[in-house]
Amino acid sequence: MLPSHRRGSREDGLVPGEERLATDLRAALGDEACGTSVPQDEIADVARDHPEVARALVALHQRYRDASERVAALASPEDTAGLLPAEPHDEVRDFFYAHHNHFAALETEAERTAESLGLGRVGRAADALTGRLSAGHGIKVVQAGPERSADARRFDPGSGLLLLSPWLSEGQRAFQLATQLALLEHGALLDALVASAGLASPQAEGLARIGLANYFAGAVLMPYTAFHAAAEKVRYDIELLQAVFGVGFETVCHRLSTLQRPDRRGVPFSFLRADRAGNISKRQSATDFHFSRLGGTCPLWTVYGAFSAPGRILTQVAEMPDGKKYFWIARTVTRGGFGHHAPRADFTVALGCELRHAPRLVYAEGVALHDPRATTPIGLGCRICERQDCAQRARPPAGGSLAVDPDRRAYVPYPVVAER
Repeated sequence: MLPSHRRGSREDGLVPGEERLATDLRAALGDEACGTSVPQDEIADVARDHPEVARALVALHQRYRDASERVAALASPEDTAGLLPAEPHDEVRDFFYAHHNHFAALETEAERTAESLGLGRVGRAADALTGRLSAGHGIKVVQAGPERSADARRFDPGSGLLLLSPWLSEGQRAFQLATQLALLEHGALLDALVASAGLASPQAEGLARIGLANYFAGAVLMPYTAFHAAAEKVRYDIELLQAVFGVGFETVCHRLSTLQRPDRRGVPFSFLRADRAGNISKRQSATDFHFSRLGGTCPLWTVYGAFSAPGRILTQVAEMPDGKKYFWIARTVTRGGFGHHAPRADFTVALGCELRHAPRLVYAEGVALHDPRATTPIGLGCRICERQDCAQRARPPAGGSLAVDPDRRAYVPYPVVAER
């Protein structure tokens, strides 16, 4: 009989926490520096039976990658980034990843704040938050002039003025006001959460504090109980949720990735934002989906196909090399100011979940979820992807020996020697 903590585990014998560890270990052992290919079942065995060994290997690999990247940077005279420690942003992302992008204490406080202000539906949030800042903290909210609109929000504690950009939408104004409220009223809670993370630098601690304040802001504008109920009712229709709560597409997507309250769970989503060059500037996950930190992601991912259809929501059934399948939705968003000369940036925002959750989503209607012909094989990035038949490959597959033959020109880049 299985031990109690194994009961209810999945078919591969791994509970969710072990699946995540196995994914991280697979990425580490798939690095070309290892020089060999480790079978998937052996990786699962290590994650299940020797989790501390698995964590040590993952940590060792990450230190190796960080050191290698610093050495590479030092080799370039104009790049001094190699003299710095690990990137603070990566530390903070790992902190949110470890918490499955859910902070129960912040959810509780945010829901109390929303209830006291009567929030939860579109139209009142910015005014109610402005009143709270004025009555409770003596802060005057002022619309900045166009010449000072480079900052979405700027607070001057000395004068008690909070300046907001004139180009913010009503939902964006409310979000910035709620963020400032979090910093003023829940600083002790933010500090305690940051202290628990054990981050390595003041910069990482500062970024984590801002991230948690933003988390609180989203939870105030979209209170957990009301937002979860609305999401289930409309089958996670993002645009309908935008209309109900008066916030933007990206804000709704981010909020959907946080719905992991034990007694009222939503679909466990991974959330990301990426640019045309493949850089992932935001990544949060309530699932075991692994975002590569080793340079580059998969060009076959619908995240990047969305740039060819601006403003449209695209869907994809994607299969990872380990056989796990995910359902993804992606759409472009544009950020920036108003006016002909204002700088703008285009991104893709995406949400993904394990395929078994897809029937709960309105976007899965009419999609042949279980038809192999409708599935796109993707990977974690060419550096560590072991697929040998991918025509889009930009690097040799992990764990294989290149087949160098001047008398043969294959359609698949980087052919490898077949195993005997």
